[in-house]
Amino acid sequence: MAAGEPAGETALEAEDEERKLSGDETDARPDRRGRFLLFGSKKNKDGQNREQDYSSESHYRIVSPTFQYKMSHQRVGKCIIINNKNFDEKTGMNVRNGTDRDAGELFKCFKSLGFDVFIYNDQTCEKMERLLKEASEEDHSDSSCFACILLSHGEEGMIYGTDGAMPIKSITSLFRGDMCKSLVGRPKLFFIQACRGSEFDDGIQTDSGPPNDTLETDANPRHKIPVEADFLFAYSTVPGYYSWRNPGRGSWFVQALCTVLNEFGKQLEIMQILTRVNYMVATSFESWSEDPRFSEKKQIPCVVSMLTKELYFN
Repeated sequence: MAAGEPAGETALEAEDEERKLSGDETDARPDRRGRFLLFGSKKNKDGQNREQDYSSESHYRIVSPTFQYKMSHQRVGKCIIINNKNFDEKTGMNVRNGTDRDAGELFKCFKSLGFDVFIYNDQTCEKMERLLKEASEEDHSDSSCFACILLSHGEEGMIYGTDGAMPIKSITSLFRGDMCKSLVGRPKLFFIQACRGSEFDDGIQTDSGPPNDTLETDANPRHKIPVEADFLFAYSTVPGYYSWRNPGRGSWFVQALCTVLNEFGKQLEIMQILTRVNYMVATSFESWSEDPRFSEKKQIPCVVSMLTKELYFN
């Protein structure tokens, strides 16, 4: 502190600087980045800013959170299976032999979990989007969750209709919290059997063997949740890689998914189920082809979860 400088002024300057830095920032480009204050301020009778005391007992009380999705609605929910096997010649895509086996096994599997299952074969991009837009506009108030299974060719971030490719996000975004209000706070599950690139996984030899408290305001018990919350994406493979399918038995991912769901679907939590699916695909499958370039390849599924609670189908 400089000689003769009043201590009170220095303290006030430091307090002002701290207040300027008290907001949240985004990790975006400078032109898109902003500061978002966590706590608002109100004017007192003298016109000066005063910070709201959100730690006061008058605003919050500690509650015990419920970490399981409610699955006791009248219906488990709708499950839409889009099964694309035959493609327009202009797409350059081959017939997906074995996909009908996948669709049939998935139908039985999700039916046994209580879903209302609907299969739609050979859908164009426009039909896929229209079909799922209509589903997102339905009233799901009496449903516990929603599931969609896409069986098709694909690329990273894209899924093929029979007439070409479309962004996966254009389908999944229809069920965001701000687009599909009746599914807010309920799990939305997407299972995607499709390639995500053109890399092969050669595999590697291995020597290995086989709750916080929450705050709830008494003044307003409702709370905001992110519009992207409560989604789960189970991809058959990781970004950039091929996804394998056997013409006679179906795809590796769907075979494993149905096997695990049939055995543990009503016992284990969804992430435990999908972890076992990952293990089964990783250890039980290996490609074989007369062309050595396509032989002895491996695959690992990829799960992306924005679920906020545990999900049990019991």
